[in-house]
Amino acid sequence: MRSQKFGNVYAVRIDRGEDIVEKLRELCGNENIRFAQVSAIGASEHAVLGVYDLEKREYARETVSGFCEITSLTGSVTSVNEAPYIHLHATLADQQHRIRGGHVLELTVGATCEMFIHVFKAAVGRIHDDQLGINLWDI
Repeated sequence: MRSQKFGNVYAVRIDRGEDIVEKLRELCGNENIRFAQVSAIGASEHAVLGVYDLEKREYARETVSGFCEITSLTGSVTSVNEAPYIHLHATLADQQHRIRGGHVLELTVGATCEMFIHVFKAAVGRIHDDQLGINLWDI
């Protein structure tokens, strides 16, 4: 991973074989980023995407193996217990142009990932909602 800061925006390149969530968490921890918007494109070689099931309070998971285009990767950075909390959704297109999408549980770069992180001068945490079973913005 490589990054460069331009004002309140980081331009980030995540390289082949690197885990996007892990690298984003690492950068946000090192740079003390506590509230940000994330957008990216690139390619993946492995992904696990989820769709949350409110009744079961767990993600229905789908593994997407093989080279895919990351046609959209978007999300937010907040914090829980002073640690970065990464929340991303992705849309992936395979070699036959079939689309898969959902909450990013795992995402490994297949060639490169070009990411922008727009940082806000604020800190937003998360609070657990017992009724939904998920962490919501604490605003």
